[in-house]
Parts: sequence; C-alpha cells; structure tokens
Amino acid sequence: MHRALPTLALGLSVLSLTACPAKAPPTTETRAPPPPPIRVPPGCEASQAGEYHHADNPAFRYHGEDARGTLTLAVLRARADGGTESPDASTANIVVERTPAGFVGQTHATGFTGSGAPCPVTFPTEVVACDDAGLTLRSVASTSIDEGCQPSRSGAPPVRLQQVLLRDSPDAGT
Repeated sequence: MHRALPTLALGLSVLSLTACPAKAPPTTETRAPPPPPIRVPPGCEASQAGEYHHADNPAFRYHGEDARGTLTLAVLRARADGGTESPDASTANIVVERTPAGFVGQTHATGFTGSGAPCPVTFPTEVVACDDAGLTLRSVASTSIDEGCQPSRSGAPPVRLQQVLLRDSPDAGT
C-alpha cells in the first residue's frame, strides 16, 4: 500500500498538468498605444457648422464647415444690399482642429507691408467655448510684418483677444 500512494500521487500530478491549458508563447507583436483623448471645451464635441456673425460687429460674417474634427470658418464679404458673397481664396479663414491639446489652429489672412504689398499672415487661434449661442475664439488680433512679409522684430508683442461669434438663426438670411 505504500507503493500505491506514490503512484497515485504521480498519476494525479500528471493528470493535472495535462488538464491545464498551455500558456501561449510570448508574442513579439506590439500594439500601438491608443491615441490620447481629444480635449475640447464642453459643447465643442458637436458639429459647429453653420452661419455666424461677430458679436461686436455684425458686418463680419462667417460660414462654418465642420468635418472629421476640423472646423473651417470662412469670412464672407458683405454686400451693400446686406447679403454676403461666397468666400474666395483672398479672404481670411480660420481652421481649428479638435486635438489632445485643445480646439486649436490658425487664422489665415492677408496683411500688408508698409509699402502696401500684400502678404499671407497666420495667427494662432483656439476655440475656448462652444454653446447654443455660438463660439468664443482666442486669437492674435494683429501683427506687424516687414517688407519681406516676415513678422517684424520691432513693435509691441502680439496680444491675444477673445472674439465672440454668434450663431445666426436659420431664417436670418431671409
């Protein structure tokens, strides 16, 4: 009977080893880490497409298109009859993207040198609030450029100001 006990124990241990699922060999395949979360102000996750006007000067009108995380606001030219013309390549536009660093991008516009030569200029811009009434942007309001269309090294440093764009009502154009 002393012999049966070690044989039984050996049989049970072999049985338990064969009943356990084998561990998968370590894989050399690595998965990319998940992208960092998008961080935007509350309400800015939703589409911001639509028509807007500047709260302080309604003559400044904007047409917003929102696709795949990017909001583009085109400045529309005002007509004498109160309507607006379609944007063209020479007008200013604002392009901001929803990113882990915020709802950030640039305003693209045309500036002029001291001699009057046109120059493309860009201003850092961010959306700081979105609600049913509209958008609040923070952007550099103006800059100085030299005759080579480069930012001027003299003069006051750029100042960021908040700009409020109010959403037009659906029947505003009629």
